[in-house]
Amino acid sequence: MIKTPEQFAAANKATVDSLLSLANSALASAERIAALNLNTARSLVEDSVSSAKALMGAKDVQEALSIQASLAQPNVEKAVAYSRSVYEISAQTQEELAKMVEAQYAEFQKSVAGLLDQAAKSAPAGSDVAVAAVKSAIAAANSAFDNMNKAAKQVAEITEANVAAATNATVKAVGATAATAKKK
Repeated sequence: MIKTPEQFAAANKATVDSLLSLANSALASAERIAALNLNTARSLVEDSVSSAKALMGAKDVQEALSIQASLAQPNVEKAVAYSRSVYEISAQTQEELAKMVEAQYAEFQKSVAGLLDQAAKSAPAGSDVAVAAVKSAIAAANSAFDNMNKAAKQVAEITEANVAAATNATVKAVGATAATAKKK
């Protein structure tokens, strides 16, 4: 328990600092997504104008089809790169938030351990069994949290590998389709 106004103020300051860190991480992520979206929109407009000019300059239908086929792969590659960038920003933000939660949880564990030690010292004789049971329950909860955290990290790693494989396969498939279209 908090016994002095200084301890109460310190606890409030720590909470406010944690919330500010959380807000700053969220805002930084939103800023990066907004910048990515603006750059992508700018690039899309420039590419569209360039593509339209190239298609208007075609002398016949065959040349127009050839130009259109040659534009498909770069457009898919850009879409994949955009998706990959959004995923990377999201993954980095999730990692930062996970670190903050882990730090808060570690601090919470220390506080609970300190409170249990204080309670054990001031507990009446014979309550050792109850204190040991509470400590055991807390240790089990900590172990479950650690296991859950490890499993979440493994899922994130697997997801990242799957996203990379899927995007590479998409780019290769579009490249093969574009190459086939050019041969016709």
